[in-house]
Amino acid sequence: MSALVKFKFYETALEANRDKQILAESGINSFIANEQLIQSDWLLSQAVGGIQLQVFEEDLINAERILTEYKENEEFALEVEHTIENPDFAFVCPKCGSNHLYKDDSSTSFFGISIISNENYVCYYCGNKFKR
Repeated sequence: MSALVKFKFYETALEANRDKQILAESGINSFIANEQLIQSDWLLSQAVGGIQLQVFEEDLINAERILTEYKENEEFALEVEHTIENPDFAFVCPKCGSNHLYKDDSSTSFFGISIISNENYVCYYCGNKFKR
């Protein structure tokens, strides 16, 4: 039996588990190391090298290929309508004119609690990020 090798490193367990699931769907066994340790004390992340996704040595090349293909295809997976009826916002994307938008709270929230008022929006249709 071959040895486990460190394949990828993550800051969050969510990202590591997503990639673990993608590999599992393709028949590749993988294991996550340091997940519980870092979730209990995130300051240890730098000391232990982050959350690690490990695969068997013989699966390394296939695992890299599968995740690369997934990330390339992920960009084109979402197909949405240009406009929607009864939108949440009364304005449109300045780049493409779509009203299919969402408010981006990712940069101004801490554990789901909004720190400052955020006026960053993202267009579902073209991916444009803009401020209002």
